[in-house]
Order: sequence, then structure tokens, then C-alpha cells
Amino acid sequence: MTTVSSQRLAVTSKTEANPMFRSIVICLLLTVLQFTISPAQAQQPTKVPRIGYLSPFDAATESNRAEAIRRALRERGYIEGQNIATEYRYTEGKNDRLPGLAAGLVHLKVDVMVVAGGGDTLIRAAMNATKTIPIVLTGGGADPVEAGYVESLARPGGNVTGITFLNRELGGKRLELLKEAVPKITRVAVLYDPAAPAPVHEVKDHLPVAARALQLTIQPFEIRAAEEFDKVFAVISKWRPGALYVAGRPVMAAIEKRTAGFALKNLLPSMYVTREFVDAGGLMYYGADRADSYRRIAYFVDRILKGAKPADLPVEQPTKFELVINLKTAKQIGLTIPPNVLARADKVIK
Repeated sequence: MTTVSSQRLAVTSKTEANPMFRSIVICLLLTVLQFTISPAQAQQPTKVPRIGYLSPFDAATESNRAEAIRRALRERGYIEGQNIATEYRYTEGKNDRLPGLAAGLVHLKVDVMVVAGGGDTLIRAAMNATKTIPIVLTGGGADPVEAGYVESLARPGGNVTGITFLNRELGGKRLELLKEAVPKITRVAVLYDPAAPAPVHEVKDHLPVAARALQLTIQPFEIRAAEEFDKVFAVISKWRPGALYVAGRPVMAAIEKRTAGFALKNLLPSMYVTREFVDAGGLMYYGADRADSYRRIAYFVDRILKGAKPADLPVEQPTKFELVINLKTAKQIGLTIPPNVLARADKVIK
């Protein structure tokens, strides 16, 4: 004991007397500590949450919606490339790619999957790919309960939640606005995709009732693929309608400009269920303020990343609607929009 104590005193004395010796001792101690700390303790990288983004369109078509969601996420503190990462997957209109793209996102173990669009094929692909990863809907006209996506709007019950537009219930209002904008019309051609449940319900169940009340004759025309464009529009031209109503978007998304161009060429006032057609040159859109709804997607993503379960997050319906009128198009087809209709427009394109 005496020898050890003497040695300690000797070291202490040397350390106090020699600053260089003290520095060497400290370096040796730090080296020993470095090797006794495990790699896991030394470096524990923060896991960056990943969003899977599944779209039935291409990047350009999807850009407005995707950017609205990104901005809303930034407002909640999520910065792309810093504390969140997004894996974008686009089918570019090729539905046969959906199962593989959805499965790929599941394989990447994304924390949440945002389904950009409400098409049944898209949602089914996501639901078939996973029963555990939360799925957030960004709209769509189908009733999520009727379609079997959720048990109820208030208590979804599974791994699906988000926003629903329930477009078909607005069909009567759209026809009414079209009639007010063009009082002389009596015949309306209705273009829709028979493979999409929401437009089918709108065309068969809702529009006929509204048409009778407005004393309008409506004629549905099916379009199943973009390649059918010329044939279908040749038939519509022969029927000689006074206006065009485009119900639904899955197939028509690929031909937005051609559809709007057809209406312009034939001097047809037109009403659409999605805003993008009006931006492409269509006349009128009435429905949910989609930009507002897309921003709301960030709420669902934020809640889920913080531990909330989709089963407990109620599916929301739009609370804000908008009427958009393209005055430039009205001028091109020789139409004067009545002042009472124009005064109700939320947005006017000049």
C-alpha cells in the first residue's frame, strides 16, 4: 500500500510540475475512452422519415399538387432533404405499372404512402401492397365507405385515411352553373371513363336528375383510353351538343389540352370536374378548392409521423369550394358570361 501511494504521489507531483507530462496523460486517457465507447454509442444517426408518393400521372402533371403538399409540410417544419425524404413514383398513365410501383415503396419501408389521386385502381394497388403502412388519400370522387377503403369517415378503422372530394354530389350544381352561364343550351355531351366508379355514379345517378330539373338533354359518351380520342370526339361532333361536360379525370388527364382544344374548335362552352382542364383552356370548373385540400394532406402526414394511427384519423371532406372561369376561352368561343355568374367566380383567368 505504501509503495502504490508513493507512486501515485510521484505521478501527481510530476504532472503538477510538468505541464507537458500532464498533456500526455490527458491524451492517453482520451484515447482509452475512445476505444471503450462502442460505435453505436459514438454515432447514432437520426432516422429521416420517408414518404412514398404514388401518382397515376407524370411528374409535370403532378407538379402543382406535389408542390402544394411540400409547401404545407415545410410550414410544419419538414424540410425535404433535411428531416424528411420523399420517394416519387409515377405510372405516367400506365395502370399496369401500379402494383409494381406500390410494392416498391413498401419494399423501401416508407413511413407513410401518399396516394396522389382518388382513382379506384390506384387506391386498390396501394391497399393490396400493404396492410400496415399508413395510406393517405388526396381526394377522389368515390365514397371511401361505399368503395370499402374505410369503415366510416369518422373512424376509418384500417390503414387508410385522408381527403375525399365526393365529386359526383356536385354534378347537379355544375350543370346548373353551366346553364346559367349559357342559358340557351338544351343539349350537353357528357364525357366520362366507364372504368372509374365515381364518374359512373355521377353520370348515371346524379346528372340525369339535375338535367330534368334544368330541362337539359344529356348524352353520355364513354372514353376508355387516350387512343379513342379522335373516334369519340367525331361522334360527339355529329350529335351537335350545345355544351360539353367532362366527368372524371383518370383517362382524360392524358388529353386535357386536346379536350379543351376540341371544345374551343367547336365553340362549345365546357364544364369540368377538375381545375386542370380550365388551366389548359377549358371554360369552367366548380368543385373543391384543391390547393386548399392538398395543403391539408400535410396535417395527416404530420400526425402519422408523430405516432397517430390512420384508423383514428377521420377522413375529411372539403370545406372550401371554388368557381373558376376562363374569360380568355369565353372570348374565343364568342360567349359573354352573365354578370351574376361572373360575380360568383372565385378565380378568373384572363
